[in-house]
Amino acid sequence: MQWEERMGRRLRLRDLHTLQAVVEWGSMAKAADYLALSQPAISKAIADMEHALGVPLFDRTHRGVELTPYGHLLLHRSTAIFDELRQGLQEIEFLRDPATGELRIGSTEPMTVIVAAVIERLIARYPRMVFYTGVSDTTSLYEQVRERRIDLAIMRMAASTAEPDMDAEVLFQDPLAIVVGKQNPLANRRRVSLAELVNEPWTLPPASGFLGGFIVAAFRARGLEPPRTTVTTSSAQMWDNLLATGRFLGVLPSVVLSLPGRHGHLKALPIALPDTARPIGLVRMGNRSLSPPAHLFIEETRSVTKHLADNTNHQQTPSAK
Repeated sequence: MQWEERMGRRLRLRDLHTLQAVVEWGSMAKAADYLALSQPAISKAIADMEHALGVPLFDRTHRGVELTPYGHLLLHRSTAIFDELRQGLQEIEFLRDPATGELRIGSTEPMTVIVAAVIERLIARYPRMVFYTGVSDTTSLYEQVRERRIDLAIMRMAASTAEPDMDAEVLFQDPLAIVVGKQNPLANRRRVSLAELVNEPWTLPPASGFLGGFIVAAFRARGLEPPRTTVTTSSAQMWDNLLATGRFLGVLPSVVLSLPGRHGHLKALPIALPDTARPIGLVRMGNRSLSPPAHLFIEETRSVTKHLADNTNHQQTPSAK
């Protein structure tokens, strides 16, 4: 029996959508409410798929339903199918009206300065474009790209290559900077050493986190223990608020100071940390077609970050121990 006769006519997009809903809601009853269908209709759709495939897709338990290995595989492929269909519809819409389109973008919190700058430029030319943005850590962003929940991610990477199933374009290398509010007395110092700052009040990310690990390593590379952190937080907004008081010291990616007008109340101290430089990358799923809005976003990101990379290089100062 040919594949088209056995599967192509019996496995429909509606069935795959039902499968996704059952997984998302964890039970056929909740999926039925979500899809505005009866529970017997959901059960029949799943049973028909299992009959067509000849394998069980779910294990029925007292806690609900759980995917079998066959179900996991079909769910993974159906996610890709719906993603490609969504991309195709977007391309059709873009051909009909090049000023429209939507894009899902993720970034680490400090890199939102880049995302905002790119969106600002694109909206000026394509005012009907729509953007969905989210903020997560690097590990989570990889997963979101892999699960096709976002189209692109801009993040600080540990190395110049992404995970094997991803495509990564390194935009520039970005070192960390020690930052204070402009009213902090240290902001007027022409020379300052890292050792002098250990007992100052600091606001830093958790040492166990992605960015925190680089900060700890930077101090220890200079024979210093990391400073006692007065306020530990993963929120860039909280860092910004605390630094603006003029009391605290912090560590931020250099690029956040390179966009005029966005962090004018902050100043980097004259302490270079070249060993903390890591690639800022634009990451997407490998072997995945890009929509026209995604191409526009990538092109504009290259333009914005070329300028930012030049600024970062010019602002680096000689190291002080």
